[in-house]
Amino acid sequence: MPSWVIDRYGRNDVLRFTRDMVFPTIDFPNEVIIKVHAASLNPIDLSMRSGYGATALNMKRDPLKLKSAETEFPLTLGRDVSGVVMECGLSVSYFKPGDEVWAAIPPWKQGTLSEFVVANGNEVSFKPKCLSHVEAASLPYVGLTAWSAVNQVGGLNQNNCSGKRVLILGASGGVGTFAVQLVKAWGAHVTAVCSHDASKLMKKLGADDVIDYKSGNLEEQLKSLPLFDFILDNVGGSTEKWALDLLKKWSGATYVTLVTPFLINMDKLGVADGMLQTGVTVGSKTVKHLFKGVHYRWAFFMPSGPSLDEIAELVDSGKIQPVIDQVFSFSEVPKAFLKLEGGHARGKTVIDVISKK
Repeated sequence: MPSWVIDRYGRNDVLRFTRDMVFPTIDFPNEVIIKVHAASLNPIDLSMRSGYGATALNMKRDPLKLKSAETEFPLTLGRDVSGVVMECGLSVSYFKPGDEVWAAIPPWKQGTLSEFVVANGNEVSFKPKCLSHVEAASLPYVGLTAWSAVNQVGGLNQNNCSGKRVLILGASGGVGTFAVQLVKAWGAHVTAVCSHDASKLMKKLGADDVIDYKSGNLEEQLKSLPLFDFILDNVGGSTEKWALDLLKKWSGATYVTLVTPFLINMDKLGVADGMLQTGVTVGSKTVKHLFKGVHYRWAFFMPSGPSLDEIAELVDSGKIQPVIDQVFSFSEVPKAFLKLEGGHARGKTVIDVISKK
């Protein structure tokens, strides 16, 4: 089947189009095969193309080391899919061939820049009825990443979010645009940090305050505002040094970052030492900030069909809309990677897989 694959890690020239990729098979009774109508790119695709996280992902692909080295190639990138179920495993009762579905495929599995992809039935959900496949493909990975950070790690939901002050750093990317809409739908007061040219988009998505990180000292600008109940950090780096001072102390306020050294540590130190180093880092930071009266947390993407069901309800009720920066045809995948690499995206880069352009 047609696919975009890589045979080694590197820059954009490692991407290769092939018509001979092996057709996916159902190996477990709870799997489904999806015909991909649209996919989208996320920063993790750039990272994986360069080999970031390979140690941890290969351990997940082959935990017992039953295969010879470098079994991951040829590797198909792409995490998001919106498409149609073609075939179901014997224990799949929730879906049937012909159903329109969407999913985010975990990074240790073959990806979605392909004609077909196999997914675990628990990772799949019915596509929102109000969206086209191209629109729907922009949401699963960023939606589930934001959902994991805000709801599962941060503890916010529609019952406790009303009136809370939420700060989102890096608000104009894929996860940020989703998170702004999510906490706004739950009634929070949202402060979004982005560059000036994204401020109109942020207002449209419901942000109450928009701060331009280029117009003077960001830390000083944020310190002049009332304290926050929750911070989502999509940026990392130096922001972590001062962002926690913006939280209300001793009130259950929480800082959640999506920028963690987990995969880097495993790449550098190996699996065991990498996990140990990671545990020490997050443990010491959590305790240090707990003594200051705030919660410090890490969040990661988690594949989940049930969470996508909840997201689909929010989309169909008009509370969350896809934010698409640019759509590319299947033949333009390398161009789409270059666009993503250029940074400063306003939402998502989507691949229309079945258009014949």
